Amino acid sequence: MNKPSIPTLIFLNPKLNSMKINSYLFLSLFLISTTVLAQSAVREDSLVIKKIYNTALLNGKSYEWLEHLSNEIGGRLSGSLEAEKAIAYTEAELKKLGLDKVWLQPVMVPKWTRGIKEYAYIETAPGISSTVDICALGGSIATPDGGLKAEVVEVKNFEDLERLGRANIEGKIVFYNRPMQADLIRTFEAYGGCVNQRSSGAKEAVKYGAVGVIVRSMNLRQDDFPHTGNMNYGDTPVDQLIPACAISTNGANYLSNALKIKPDLKFYFKQTCRTYPDVQSYNVIGEITGSEFPDKFMVVGGHLDSWDLGDGSHDDGAGCVQSMEVLRLLKEIDYKPRHSLRVVLFMNEENGLRGGRKYAEEAKQKNETHVFALESDAGGFTPRGFSFDCDDANFKQIASWKPLFEPYYVHSFTRGGSGADIGPLKDEGIVLAGLRPDSQRYFDYHHAASDTFDAVNKRELELGGATMASLIYLMDKYGLVTK
Repeated sequence: MNKPSIPTLIFLNPKLNSMKINSYLFLSLFLISTTVLAQSAVREDSLVIKKIYNTALLNGKSYEWLEHLSNEIGGRLSGSLEAEKAIAYTEAELKKLGLDKVWLQPVMVPKWTRGIKEYAYIETAPGISSTVDICALGGSIATPDGGLKAEVVEVKNFEDLERLGRANIEGKIVFYNRPMQADLIRTFEAYGGCVNQRSSGAKEAVKYGAVGVIVRSMNLRQDDFPHTGNMNYGDTPVDQLIPACAISTNGANYLSNALKIKPDLKFYFKQTCRTYPDVQSYNVIGEITGSEFPDKFMVVGGHLDSWDLGDGSHDDGAGCVQSMEVLRLLKEIDYKPRHSLRVVLFMNEENGLRGGRKYAEEAKQKNETHVFALESDAGGFTPRGFSFDCDDANFKQIASWKPLFEPYYVHSFTRGGSGADIGPLKDEGIVLAGLRPDSQRYFDYHHAASDTFDAVNKRELELGGATMASLIYLMDKYGLVTK
């Protein structure tokens, strides 16, 4: 049986005194008005978000900016001339937007150069060899001038090194051949499951007397593109450092199969990379000052540096131009933010994270209060959602906005990591977020010569910028849930 409404109860109970009647009426009107206000807010937010997407798709700037970064400047290795050109270009473009402040934040960064193109071959018998595609890993030393040739021992992990021991490894090249796990739908999880062989492979192999390292590229596709990436030697003495390179997935398969037939084959490679003393570079920062909370900051950003094999369009030119587009879109629709909004183009994420650390360090020194930070560093593919590093109360509020994004097929709101460059900002009073595009193709291009402008779809890139701007709008409008 349906319960009678409050007005019906009043009619059926004339003995209710006027005070009770007034209380019931007040409660009823309050509930109705609250519902109306909530529905009105949802309609308003939907309209603003629609305007953001329309502006990005009909009058976007991100693709134009990326074309210049990629095709006119190219790969922006930390400490390089190209990185300097990218700093000057993005600073000038941010100034054109009419932001309240644009400035460069000095930061000392590593300088490593690749040298001439690497060369490698597999020798199955004297005079019988097949060339394979390799590239030096970032931070590696060079081979001897005449190159390095030695027998190869194939392993899957560091436990294999320990099992084989020095007796089977000394004087040989260690070949790490652990592929990304293809049955993991979350490709970043697959990447995380094997990247330690690249980052720490040389450091571990040298303990057993290895003379060099070959690492299978972090790539789910079978192709001839070797993928570079950062590696480190830890506390290995300088006179014990060994050269490290990546081999393409096709090359890795070929080498593995050849070893099954000819275990005593030899591998030759030559690379001329070199590390120089640190040089000065910059983070590029632009700001719109908040109308109500000018001393509380919300950050959106990506990293301006890239590896040098391609032009860094997906990693992370896309994230940089999307972040710039966030502030442009909000100005274009004439939105006045309550908090101060900053775009930060971080330098040196790829081989040092110096830019992210420097920004957080200066923010702490200046006692700046950061309440939200959003990073785009997963490619310029179709946006699927966000991951959030925050407490339960703030995630509950953020999750309530999910219906606003569902018309744009952005429906994955999860708890998890955010981004490397904004990570140093983490404390109890901040929400961190990462844009999560469709990741299935990302590692086809990541750190490889195939990461070029033609691999980026204009519409997908623009959708990502609009998605980020919409989240910034909501975070700025409603603020954080505080304890």
